[in-house]
Amino acid sequence: WVGSGEANNQRSVGYGDGLYKSDDAGRTWRNVGLKTSEHIGRIVVDPRDSNVVFAAAYGPLWSSGGERGLYKTTDGGVTWTKELEVSEHTGVSDVAIDPRHPDVMLAVAHQRRRHTWTLIHGGPESGLHKSVDGGKTWRRVRTGLPTGDVGRIVIAFSDARAGLVYAKVETAENTAIYVSQDAGESWERRGNVQAQAMYYKNIHPDPKDADRLYVMTVQTQSSDDGGRTFRDLGERNKHVDNHYLWIDPDNTDHLLEGCDGGLY
Repeated sequence: WVGSGEANNQRSVGYGDGLYKSDDAGRTWRNVGLKTSEHIGRIVVDPRDSNVVFAAAYGPLWSSGGERGLYKTTDGGVTWTKELEVSEHTGVSDVAIDPRHPDVMLAVAHQRRRHTWTLIHGGPESGLHKSVDGGKTWRRVRTGLPTGDVGRIVIAFSDARAGLVYAKVETAENTAIYVSQDAGESWERRGNVQAQAMYYKNIHPDPKDADRLYVMTVQTQSSDDGGRTFRDLGERNKHVDNHYLWIDPDNTDHLLEGCDGGLY
């Protein structure tokens, strides 16, 4: 599965035409819908049934409307239904499935719009939503999260500890790491992190060390105390502006990082 369109919000963002699927390990591809979503924030596959797929449709950046919200297919992309809708101005930027309890899901709504000389990157419709029935019903989660308007939220379940979820939460004042110990039901604020939410999306918990977290940004930030404090991961002999990290599940000192300069 590939979601087309860059899921960031800078001036030069590239848009796409929906979702693509390959049935032959990536040799050939076909478009399977959501063509007016323009930006796909995340794709997750139900670990119990590979025909059940959720797509976070961000929607157009420079206009309202389009296909935006959380979409689900149960037939491998032949048909799609919208499972979570906020408004014509607010799409779903992220979605995650609890690896131990796949009926437990988290989805992020993000209210954002660009115009010439203008960036709206948050508002009252931004927020975190939770489902405990595989995406059939949703409710907004607020306990422990900022009470005012929020911008972009990024979420990631930890494979190292049951129920542990990390979130990067943007407000008008700063961007901080929040942690949930109960699969997203309630949250605790940890430390600030220098990660511009407009351009840098992903966070990556270590699959074996529950307290280690990597946050993608200009110089990747690494925490060994559950997001309370951060240090630079190191950029020697590589390009900056980092967007994605792969952590070897068998040797977590082995990292592959995708950045504006390629793969390192």
